[in-house]
Amino acid sequence: MLQVRKSGERGFADHGWLRSFHSFSFAGYHDPAHMGWGNLRVINEDRVAPGAGFGGHSHRDMEIISYVLEGALAHQDSLGNVESIPAGEVQRMSAGTGVTHSEFNHSKGEPVHFLQIWIEPDARGVKPGYEQKRFDAQDKRGRLRLVASPDGAAGSLSMHADARLFAGLFDGAEALEQPLPAGRKAYVHLVRGALEVNGQPLTAGDALLLDNESTLSLAHGRDAEVLVFDLAR
Repeated sequence: MLQVRKSGERGFADHGWLRSFHSFSFAGYHDPAHMGWGNLRVINEDRVAPGAGFGGHSHRDMEIISYVLEGALAHQDSLGNVESIPAGEVQRMSAGTGVTHSEFNHSKGEPVHFLQIWIEPDARGVKPGYEQKRFDAQDKRGRLRLVASPDGAAGSLSMHADARLFAGLFDGAEALEQPLPAGRKAYVHLVRGALEVNGQPLTAGDALLLDNESTLSLAHGRDAEVLVFDLAR
């Protein structure tokens, strides 16, 4: 089964300081047909204005990934972490038994553009945790680089979830075809550019939902950056 979810079909909120597109139901946006996919619960594409941000707020029992595309996101949390997350770096925060955090854009002139991703954990009540790593463009060029996984394989971020997140860059003749694990769901989110996924043309913000598909194929990219999720059902 293949289902295309177009960028313009997403929920949208404009708070002035924050412009956010919601791939799944979130906050004031509710669509019973789009509550998540497998154990993937949230993909918010956020743009935070200069000098603005999310004040301190709390989460429990969720694996939260921030994938920064432009600018730098300042992070602070109740675990004692005070970090800057620049473009090209990825952060994983395990909320577990509870964590309070804030995210801010300290730039005086440039917005921060990032993806906020929530994945449901495979165990509740775990000890909260934090991890941050850089994944260079050369490691994603023409291939899918493992970014997050249950066991931190291949230098990826480790998370308490039965899911794997890959990131890739594709342009021109760069292409990929690989098998998908049986009995799983997959979700492909095109961050930017254009890309053909399993024969479906996608542009920035589009997604492809896959279920009971045996193969993933990526081709005909034009400055494409893509995220691929291998998900529990």
